[in-house]
Amino acid sequence: MKIVIIGSGNLATQLALALKDANQEIVQIFSRTSAHAQELADKIGCAYTASLEAVLPDAELYILAVKDDALAALAANLCAARTDALFLHTAGSMPMDVFKGHALQYGVLYPMQTFSKNRRVNFREIPCFIEASSPSALATIRTLAESISDHVVDCDSEKRKKMHLAAVLACNLTNHCYRLAERVLEAEQIDFRLFLPLIEETARKVRTLSPKDAQTGPMVRYDQNVMQMQMAMLPDDRTREIYRLMAESIHDDATTL
Repeated sequence: MKIVIIGSGNLATQLALALKDANQEIVQIFSRTSAHAQELADKIGCAYTASLEAVLPDAELYILAVKDDALAALAANLCAARTDALFLHTAGSMPMDVFKGHALQYGVLYPMQTFSKNRRVNFREIPCFIEASSPSALATIRTLAESISDHVVDCDSEKRKKMHLAAVLACNLTNHCYRLAERVLEAEQIDFRLFLPLIEETARKVRTLSPKDAQTGPMVRYDQNVMQMQMAMLPDDRTREIYRLMAESIHDDATTL
């Protein structure tokens, strides 16, 4: 199956590399930035373009791994002249029907993971959530997804939006807390890497405990003396407000049966 990848960012890069490893046939990379398209195409060993008009017209599958707000326009531009192709997007928060009225066969392949261009991941461990406009499209997407992942799950657009929200809370917000901690440590010239064992054990605990049962610290106990002292040490009002809101949320959750 000839595949065109639309996009060259973090997810597009790691998905393309995983598909290449699975011996899938990627024939072209499109990115609006020619240098980015070429960079990924060189890794895959395929053609590239920065012109929508030059996107190959005869591929069997087009995977749109782009920003959410670019999907609708790209769908309208790409699908019309390619009525026999299957179109997928990879977004967690966007409905499958962004393709409706533009493509005959379409769907979603959403890999739930945080991606960076230059950090390879083991795609076989990543859950991939799939949805399609027809049973035949779903079967094609499932075969493709199973070639790169051992955890392929059917998931409609509404459930996938909730999955994406939970992923933002579990990943992006958690990582921002790491950044807030890093800022506190930078002021004292303390190496953030000293906190990696703590971070890793926190992640390991939720393999055997629920996040609620794994929670510890002054916020669970609502130790106001400690919390007031810590808030006073924070560098700005916004970080103090984040601390206060998190403290209340943690305490309220801990006292809810």
